[in-house]
Amino acid sequence: MIEVSELTKRFGAVTAVDGITFTVRPGIVTGFLGPNGAGKSTTMRMILGLDRPTSGTAHVNGRPFRQAPAPLAELGAMLEAKAVDKGRSARNHLRAVGATIGVGRSRVDEVLAMVGLTDVAGKHAGGFSLGMGQRLGIAMALLGDPPVVMLDEPVNGLDPDGILWIRGLLKSLAAEGRTVFVSSHLMSEVEQTADHLIVIGRGRILADMPMGDFIRQSSQHRVSVMSPDATRLAELMAGPEVVVATADDGSLVVEGLGAREVGELAAANGIVLHQLVDVAPSLEAAFMELTAESVVFHGSVDQQAGSAA
Repeated sequence: MIEVSELTKRFGAVTAVDGITFTVRPGIVTGFLGPNGAGKSTTMRMILGLDRPTSGTAHVNGRPFRQAPAPLAELGAMLEAKAVDKGRSARNHLRAVGATIGVGRSRVDEVLAMVGLTDVAGKHAGGFSLGMGQRLGIAMALLGDPPVVMLDEPVNGLDPDGILWIRGLLKSLAAEGRTVFVSSHLMSEVEQTADHLIVIGRGRILADMPMGDFIRQSSQHRVSVMSPDATRLAELMAGPEVVVATADDGSLVVEGLGAREVGELAAANGIVLHQLVDVAPSLEAAFMELTAESVVFHGSVDQQAGSAA
């Protein structure tokens, strides 16, 4: 379990993390989300004891991680997959680390098989692709068979097969009763993998709730309706709080009314419906809505196009 209480980190006049409190519990996958500059990496570094908090505490299984007698057997982390000895083979890199914590060669071979690197275990890590480097970083995190696993952007660089693999791995680790804490910018993957979400923006907690509850709280629910009398139906639905748009397939996309309201309105006016679907928002839509005021770094399409020209 990871417990963070009133955790704050300041760098001079800049407050990177501002009094956040949350708990990452075992048995589920917890996603850690936030825009760039939100404080995610700083928070993870403080949990690992790599950055000293200005105030507050971060405990792993009831104590600061620095006090763990066998750290890699307590928490396995990957913050930077490229932090390996590039002159060593993947197998020898893991063996060297394992020798410092009492992990034998059989465990090294086990985690290499677990992450799919057995066939390339004898190759220098410096020649690995981004995806292979990610797999080696994950193997390193799992080497000590820790009850707590913390990964930053584990999907980065993985091909479709690798994405399916990491999704299954994270779920299986949680099913074993481990605490699994994952930061990622790939919303579609987090939506399919995480059970619980912690969302941070400008150093503060914006949400801490189950995935389903987070998505349901979004105001961006829509209704998709298809009718041979779509024009008349759109006129009947029009109102100050209702937005109606026409999709490419001719269906109407409605915001501001639920499926029941649309169906009852159509029935009352004798309008035939061919389709009526309540479309829930995606995690990405809910996240963008929640963090709209917390984005630190904004891009400009016009500026980018001008630069490219």
